[in-house]
Amino acid sequence: MRTWTRKNSLGGVRLRTDMDAREAAVLRSLVGSVLGLLHERADSVPEDDLAALTGLRMGNNTPPDDATLARLLPDFHRSDPDKPDDDRADMNGALRSLHEPEIIDEKLAAGQVILETVPAEGGRILLTREQADAWLNGLNDVRLALGTTLQIDADTPDHLEPDDPRAPHLDVYHWLTWIQDSLLQAMAP
Repeated sequence: MRTWTRKNSLGGVRLRTDMDAREAAVLRSLVGSVLGLLHERADSVPEDDLAALTGLRMGNNTPPDDATLARLLPDFHRSDPDKPDDDRADMNGALRSLHEPEIIDEKLAAGQVILETVPAEGGRILLTREQADAWLNGLNDVRLALGTTLQIDADTPDHLEPDDPRAPHLDVYHWLTWIQDSLLQAMAP
């Protein structure tokens, strides 16, 4: 993949790069996996009689059991581990129920922009500023998901031993970070 470049045109700012077929396949697969998790979460909402009567869309009121989904859809307020607070759990449940559908919709839309703009066989990618913003959000979600799966934290080295089964995946994580950083740099005025 080439570094993102910025082009000013009569139609506005365009951000451009080229991606080969393997890179496109990897990115499309990762984005598709994240979107699948989000769709499953959205489809797991229990029926709510009040929501049916009022027409309000309600989400789950409990945090996801899956660590990756929990990272993508964190609690609104974190409790102090030394002070259990049932009120915070109730507040998180209420806020999650109200806002999770919209958050999931935004994450799905960002991922969909990536899928729509990455040619399946690789090639040129040309984005508007709005599409580039969606890319940044979608790439962030993919990085969060992959980082959670690989258990990446502040103590994870930049390079793992070749016999570590996470090593090739960490390279993909770094590649996604580079794509995101390159796009941010190109977007800067």
